[in-house]
Formats: sequence, structure tokens, C-alpha cells
Amino acid sequence: MSEAKWYIVHTYSGYEKSVRNNILKYAENNDMQDLIEDAIVPVVNELDEEGNIIVDNKGNPKETFLYPSYVFVKMVLTDNTWYVCRNTRGVTGFVGPGSKPIPLTEAEVANLGINQKRAEISFAVGDTVRFVSGNLVGMEGTVEEIDEAAGKAKVAISMMGRTSSAEVEISVLKKVEY
Repeated sequence: MSEAKWYIVHTYSGYEKSVRNNILKYAENNDMQDLIEDAIVPVVNELDEEGNIIVDNKGNPKETFLYPSYVFVKMVLTDNTWYVCRNTRGVTGFVGPGSKPIPLTEAEVANLGINQKRAEISFAVGDTVRFVSGNLVGMEGTVEEIDEAAGKAKVAISMMGRTSSAEVEISVLKKVEY
């Protein structure tokens, strides 16, 4: 298991993506990928009133930074990795007291959603699935829609003689094999 932890680097506004790219490029060029494993800038697509993704004049989705002026870096903290991050153009410092970076706890990483692994999809639209966790555990339903990007599925379930739809995480569903 890697001893790399997530740290937060503070940047000038508008420098988030270039800081991320420069840190990753430096790590690649200097064979430091085992020390600097990843760097991300969490973004979300902008939506209009109907829930459609807004695109710019080039056809690219418009994005909003979830945490403006911050870059999340997964690395093993050494003098070299500290120096690389701290001296990247656009970086003002690490989040932590003074110049000492403090790693995020596992709970903070989970709450920020920066290290979530995609659940593997073992079913398709029309398949019967069983809820393996959550409030509906043990119930079965039919998959109506799958949103891989969001990691969710819409499932039709029958309760008290009525059919209802529930949108749930893919990870709580398992295909029923007959």
C-alpha cells in the first residue's frame, strides 16, 4: 500500500489547472510518479434551468471549480515533493500551519469525494437487480437508466402494489442471476 496522502495546495485564482498540470509534468519528467501520484482540480459542469450542460462557443462543457484556488495533490511528503509543489508557478502555499503541509484524513478525503473509485457495473438496462445495502436492502427492481458518470442507476421497484423509481448509487445494486 502506498504511503502517499492527499495534501491541499493553495493557488492564485485562475492558476488551478496550470498548477495541476505543471506538478504532474514535473513528476513525470523527473521520474517522481512514485512520490507524486496524482493532482486534481475538482470541477462540476454548469447546468441550465432544464438541467442541460452549458457549453462554451467551442462546444466544451462550462465548468465551475468546486474549491476555487485549491489543488489536491496525492504525494509522499519529502523535502523534494514539498519543494516541487511549493515552487510551482501560481502556488501560494500549502494548507496547514505555517509552511508545514497537513495531510487530509480518510474521512476528509471521503467527504470531499476526491478519491472515490467508480463502482463496477455488472448489469444493464432491463436487468433485475437486488439492493445489497441501504434503506431498500433485500428488495428487487428493474434497471431503467444507468448514469455511469454520476455512478447512479434508476431502478423501478414495486412497493405496496405500486411501482416507484429510485435513483441510487451503482455500488448498492447487484444483478440477480436466475
